[in-house]
Amino acid sequence: MAEIILAKTAGFCFGVERAVEKVYEEAEKGGVIHTYGPIIHNEEVVRDLHDRGVRVIENEEEIDQIKEGTIIIRSHGVSRQIDEKIRGTGLNCVDATCPFVKRIHRIVENKSAEGYHIVIVGNPDHPEVQGIMGWSSTPVTVLRSKEEAADFVRHMKEQGSLASAQKDLPDAPGTKYCVVAQTTFNANKFEEIVAILNETSYNNICCMNTICNATHERQKEAESIARRADLMIVIGGRSSSNSAKLYEICKRECGHTYFIQTWRDLNLSPTGYEQIIGITAGASTPKKIIEEVLNHVRADF
Repeated sequence: MAEIILAKTAGFCFGVERAVEKVYEEAEKGGVIHTYGPIIHNEEVVRDLHDRGVRVIENEEEIDQIKEGTIIIRSHGVSRQIDEKIRGTGLNCVDATCPFVKRIHRIVENKSAEGYHIVIVGNPDHPEVQGIMGWSSTPVTVLRSKEEAADFVRHMKEQGSLASAQKDLPDAPGTKYCVVAQTTFNANKFEEIVAILNETSYNNICCMNTICNATHERQKEAESIARRADLMIVIGGRSSSNSAKLYEICKRECGHTYFIQTWRDLNLSPTGYEQIIGITAGASTPKKIIEEVLNHVRADF
């Protein structure tokens, strides 16, 4: 019989649990409830909330169409423009932004006010990053790979300036740079990118590791378990950035790593040689789904 190791850090983090609780609390009160974007990146949770009457606003234009009820700001946060627009409706506004994401908003807002060019290490298509970008009053550049960081440094060295990825404005000589990270970014990749940025002769780069500590601990534990496991299972939503990064980390350590949403996605054929099976889950995966997967793995192995 195989040993099954469930990561202690698997499942909801503080920010996600807080956001989900806020939505369920509002749903219990009844009335018209909308979230700006999915409250978290988990299809099962979003579907359950939809069944309870919670609707998702997909874009800024839809805010104008809502005339009553409550609008909830998702855990990933929103830009200053969206934040002000929601609050300007006069409707009840519940801010479920993760406190760690909110902290980055304040850093970016303050540092850009001091004239810093903002550099975000993260995925430019992720709603958290898009929201962070929206709190800067100065140019913003998003880097998600060592290659992009090296290109950024090359431009800094050759030209002393770099066009902003967001506002397409060139920097003046002597520009200061403030580097922050998407809270769920791969910690090792962040360190690699920062190392490249620090290779420059510039002494005006301020680097702030804003990766959530829970994310860092989750990644470290997943890596440790995957290193020992004969088979590794990562549970998370298809659009969950932190779950995808867990899969990437585990796959590097264990070739037999599977990324699933629920127990229904389990399609494993035991060989009889699996001695250790590891299970972890992204920050937006409910405890119920983790328990269901755990029970089915126990039954199969």
